[in-house]
Amino acid sequence: MARLPYVLLKKIIFMEVLERNRLEIVQKYISKGMDYLKYRELVHQLAEIGKTTGDEQSEARIDFTKLNDRRMTRWDKTFKIPEDIQQKLQALDKELMFLVITEGWCGDAAASLPVVNKIAEISPNISLKVVLRDENPELIDAFLTNGARSIPKVIILDTANNEIIGEWGPRPSIATQMVADFKEEHGKLTAEFKQELQVWYNKNKGQNILEDILGLLALE
Repeated sequence: MARLPYVLLKKIIFMEVLERNRLEIVQKYISKGMDYLKYRELVHQLAEIGKTTGDEQSEARIDFTKLNDRRMTRWDKTFKIPEDIQQKLQALDKELMFLVITEGWCGDAAASLPVVNKIAEISPNISLKVVLRDENPELIDAFLTNGARSIPKVIILDTANNEIIGEWGPRPSIATQMVADFKEEHGKLTAEFKQELQVWYNKNKGQNILEDILGLLALE
């Protein structure tokens, strides 16, 4: 049997060590996570007193938190998973943990977390824990997006096999492409584009998020 080139072997070993380190970090922070209801209560209470989660207590982030609290309340009430998908989720035979990294001021998270929570609610084999990004830099730094601490981030752990089987975020696939196209043409995101993105979230009604997560679970 031919031996692997030394450089390739070294890279494989490095990736294996990196993945083990990421797994250990995820396991460490699951115990520190809160359930979705507690997270919603936290965001709502902070919005009520004019504060937000995270290190930056700016007027803009506080305003976003108030807006996101209302958005999540609406999404929690209105988002529905089709019956055929519910049946697939209920029949899921893997024990999974969704570990979500987020902050209350994040607009993408406000649209995404209610959908992720509904998926976890329907499946008896999916648990959900939420952790805040700024309080847990070690965790987010193990799951950067193009070198940035982008949120929300959903890490999917197969608890029976002790294996990270996927990660999702910070945006659904269609929105990710929209952002990439806009940045390529204009250099950076504008306030007007961010508003257009929220309009897209409302029109899409969580379907792209649902499709992305189901794809990671091999349930599409």
